[in-house]
Amino acid sequence: MKEIQDLLGYQFKNFNLLTRALTHRSLSGDRSIGNDAADHNERMEFLGDAVLSLVVSQLLFETFPSAPEGDLSTMKGHLVSRKVLAYIAGSLRLGSFLRMGDGEETSMGRKKQSILAGAMEALIAGLYLDGGWHRTYELLVPYFQGEVKKIPTPPLLDPKSKLQALTQVHFQVLPEYRVVSRRGPSHDPSFLVEVRVGRKLLGTGAGRSKKEAEQAAAKAGLISWDSKKSRIRE
Repeated sequence: MKEIQDLLGYQFKNFNLLTRALTHRSLSGDRSIGNDAADHNERMEFLGDAVLSLVVSQLLFETFPSAPEGDLSTMKGHLVSRKVLAYIAGSLRLGSFLRMGDGEETSMGRKKQSILAGAMEALIAGLYLDGGWHRTYELLVPYFQGEVKKIPTPPLLDPKSKLQALTQVHFQVLPEYRVVSRRGPSHDPSFLVEVRVGRKLLGTGAGRSKKEAEQAAAKAGLISWDSKKSRIRE
């Protein structure tokens, strides 16, 4: 139990919460832990699912400030999927810490995607009950930021959202937009905007409004991203 807490970077105050989160239902059929729902992690999976949903929703809401609800929902569906949860559980070697019955042990239960995903949800519930919302969010975000990098950017995301997502995930900074010039009459202006990350210019764009010019600058920034991202922090 010390090892899993070291991997998490969190020490439980209520050790029973961690034990229950790592106890699979199959153990109740093999050992005298009782058959009450409080003796295994299924109830904690229920709570963990809700906490996970909020963690991912807040992360996506902050990472993609201009994304429509449909795109956010699509990305959320990927991040809370059984596949992603099992992968994160694997990175924590969660399977090796599970308490389970002999039947599941024999049938390679420690490697089953469904069991790993459920245990991850239960562990999230344990973190929430023991450490509260802010600590849970702080602990989980790094894992899901890594998964955000792997999501193909939805085609409906506008260039500003795409560029902000890239800079936040890779460099933990926001792109900055600045109006370089404004020309033309008041009824038909033209704006030139540049976008920078740190001191590096990523792109410039023109438009009949600042918003339109910012989107054009972001689009130019995305085109130059691959060639400049390694030098952004110079």
